[in-house]
Parts: sequence; structure tokens; C-alpha cells
Amino acid sequence: MASARVTLPQVAARAGVSLGSASRALNGNGASPAMVARVQAAARELGYQPDATGRSLRLRRTFQIAFAVADIGNPVYVEMLTAIQEVVAERGYRLVVATTGSTTGSTIEMVQGLSSGLVDGLVISPLRVDAALVTELRAASMPVVVIGRTLAGEAFDAVSTDSARGIGQAVAHVLGLGRRRLGFLNGPLDTTPGEARQRGFDLAVGREDYPGDSVDSEVAEDFTVTAGLVGARALLARNLARGAGLDAIVAANDLLAIGAIKAARELGLRVPQDVAVTGMDDTEIGKVFAPTLTSVSLRSSERGRAAAELLLSRLEEPGRDARRVFVEPALEVRESTLDAGGAA
Repeated sequence: MASARVTLPQVAARAGVSLGSASRALNGNGASPAMVARVQAAARELGYQPDATGRSLRLRRTFQIAFAVADIGNPVYVEMLTAIQEVVAERGYRLVVATTGSTTGSTIEMVQGLSSGLVDGLVISPLRVDAALVTELRAASMPVVVIGRTLAGEAFDAVSTDSARGIGQAVAHVLGLGRRRLGFLNGPLDTTPGEARQRGFDLAVGREDYPGDSVDSEVAEDFTVTAGLVGARALLARNLARGAGLDAIVAANDLLAIGAIKAARELGLRVPQDVAVTGMDDTEIGKVFAPTLTSVSLRSSERGRAAAELLLSRLEEPGRDARRVFVEPALEVRESTLDAGGAA
């Protein structure tokens, strides 16, 4: 025989609060942190499960948040996803994951679909941004938070970092190790990260006091290990044919960097002794790869948490001014640029 469903009045009685206070605490609607903690503890003890359908109808919300990205298999998005899920779940929301595809057209279609009332809000990290996508995001029926860059002057809640500056940090690091023949392995230049990271590399090596001997670049077809392997093969082979091979590769993300390490090994080159390799995103896979990967951290988890908090704040204060959160990049040095003894 099925056990009786635990009711909200029972939770209120266990917590020693009024029914109204218990409801506000569980709905995230004006209760103090101490009240919320007490009511949530009582709900856990009793095994209370809220009536999601009734709650949604009563408050005219779905209590669903969408997170939309081009490729959910990319580890940087997985880290964001985990952080967003933790934040929204604590506030009683479910997280829905949507794949945008790589074009702005497919991203616009996804936003239009979600705008039909399926979710209360959207966190989106678009790979490509144009005026048509910005127009669609502005017209969306739900609040939107952008992780990344939109077009200048757009008043969206947004979380951003400076990957161009991060590439500059990686270049400075390998130059500081005495590397002088640098290669840059980037992803598609018509993407937001590709454009920013190319700009960062060009600025870093274009200074009048740049101490390096040679510079070369290769654009991979995608930001994946396979694309990185193909691109790095071409980059390394081209410079070996010129007589003086590269002694450092700065890659635009960790997956490209891992592809570059595999390509170097195919050519009999040692990492880092013959060629140092850096990545970007500081993903878990880079931390366990052999050699462990020197990478620029863009603090993916922190950006995900900040985006979730911005969206929940927007749901509570629909009329507030747009807010922007900036997360500083930071270089994390590991074995792919330093040998076991810590030397270049």
C-alpha cells in the first residue's frame, strides 16, 4: 500500500512556522535565509515533494531554466552546466539543456522555440553572434543571460571574460621560458572565441619589442581534438620544412592543445622539451592528460554560477538595470611547458 503524500502543512508544523511562511520559504519568495534553511530541513526530513504542476499554475511559471550551447560535449560547457544546475536546483528550478548548433540561424530557431513558454529564463553561450541573433534575444519572451560577448551597446545581463588577454598571458609565459619560434593554433575565425583569441595573439606578437624569432598561425576547422590534430600537423610540418621548427604552440583551447601534443609526438617531438604547448579553458581533461596541460583558466564554473545568479535575480526583479559580471583569466602552469624538474 502506497504511503500518504507529505503535505505542506506537515512541513510547516515540523519547522514550527506558519503555512504561509513555509510556502514562501520553499518558493524563494521573501523568506529570510534562516527561515528557508529551517523549512528546507523539515521538508528533507519528511520527504516532502512539492506539487510541481500546481505550483507552476499558481505562480504562472514553469520553474524550468534553459542552458543553451553549441556543443554540450565540450568540457568547458559541461563545467558551466554543473555550476548552473547547482545554483538553480537550490532555488527549486529544473535545468533544461538545449543545443543551438553552430550557426546563428539554428540558434535563433532554438530561442524562438523556447520563447513559447517552455522555460522561465535562458542562459546562452553562443558560438557566433550577429545582429539577427541579438534582435531575437532582445525580443524573447523570457529573461536572457549571455555568457560571452554580444554586440556593443546591447543591454543584456551578461558574464564575460577576456580570452584575448588570456592568450597574451600564454604568449608571455612561453617567451619567458626562452621559446622564440611560436605557432598559434586557433579555431574558426568567424566565431566569437576564434576572433577574440586571434586578436589576442596578434597583439602579443605584434609589439615593437617582441623578442621572438618567428611566428606562424593555423586555423583549425573546429575547436576539437581531431581538428587540432589535423591543424597542428600542418603547422608543425610547415615549420620543420623551413629548417627551424616551432619550439612553442599556443592553442586557442584545451582540445586543440591536446591535438597539438598528439601531432608533435607523431613527428617525434617531445613535449615540452622540443615544443611547449599551452591551451585555454583549464578543463578537467587537460589536468589529467599526459603531460598535464598548461592552460589559461577562464573560470568556467564561476561564469556558470554568475550567469545563473543573474538570471534568478532577473526573475525576481524584472525591471532592474542590466548587469555585467567580468571574470579575470589566469594562467595555470603545468607539465606541457615545464619538464619534471620545473625547467623550460
